[in-house]
Amino acid sequence: MKLGTQVSYFSWPGGPATIGPTFGRIASNSDAAGLTSLWVMDHFFQISMIGPPELDMLEGYSALAYAAGRTERIELGTMVTGVTYRHPGLLAKTVTTLDVLSGGRAILGIGAAWNEEEHRGLGVPYPALAERFERLEETLQVCRQMFDGDETPYAGAHYQLERPLNSPKPLRRIPILIGGGGEKKTLRLVAQYADACNIFDMGPDGVKAKYDVIRAHCETVGRDYAEIEKTVLTRFAIGNGGGKHPSGMPLESVDQVVARLGALAEIGTDTAIAGIANNTDDAAYDLLADVVRQLEPITPAGR
Repeated sequence: MKLGTQVSYFSWPGGPATIGPTFGRIASNSDAAGLTSLWVMDHFFQISMIGPPELDMLEGYSALAYAAGRTERIELGTMVTGVTYRHPGLLAKTVTTLDVLSGGRAILGIGAAWNEEEHRGLGVPYPALAERFERLEETLQVCRQMFDGDETPYAGAHYQLERPLNSPKPLRRIPILIGGGGEKKTLRLVAQYADACNIFDMGPDGVKAKYDVIRAHCETVGRDYAEIEKTVLTRFAIGNGGGKHPSGMPLESVDQVVARLGALAEIGTDTAIAGIANNTDDAAYDLLADVVRQLEPITPAGR
């Protein structure tokens, strides 16, 4: 089992001048601790689940490019790009650029978009849900085509590309992760197009129910379910056990974290992607390195 991390909060003490050094330190510490992936949200306002919109928020791909220069091995992606924010041809080019400059470490995380407030605030069109899913499917088709170097004209209902040229080519076939748990549309698109899914941590039973839906969609479209990497977005604060982080989250020991993530592996989760409440604490990364070592020999169910 693998462990990645998501950074979704940037309002650290000291104001904007401290964001670059702090985020860079989180990236380099995560890389050194053996975490396998680093993710940022693709939002422009802070989301309501974390805080008010006025809190600091970085543009995702600029942040990942900065992280690429501070790291050597860790993979880099957005959790997840809103399909409405970028034309698919430009999105494919952006992710390919990240891949080339990072030495082949980019992942395209993508979803149908949901934050109406930031769309309206910044003047970005916000189509109805059905249209957003149509655009998502076309964007998946365009990105796969461009990542594969296919310059055939693309003609969709929403996007038309006369020559989807993508030069330089990515250093690898860029993996595509689709985030979300909608059973009729999102998880069907996972089965058709994605290399990975991402499900919110609802506990092993809730997550397994989503995996079962993906499996059923795979059977319908003739896809091997085992090809899809199963990832779960979770959250914890790590310490020596006992006490609480200032956020109110309990400080979990290495053994407690390993046990909780191991339970997700038992239902087929390949990768846990954690928002780590105390990710600015350098001392936390020795503990995270221990978590990585203990998770490595755990084989997720079905592997």
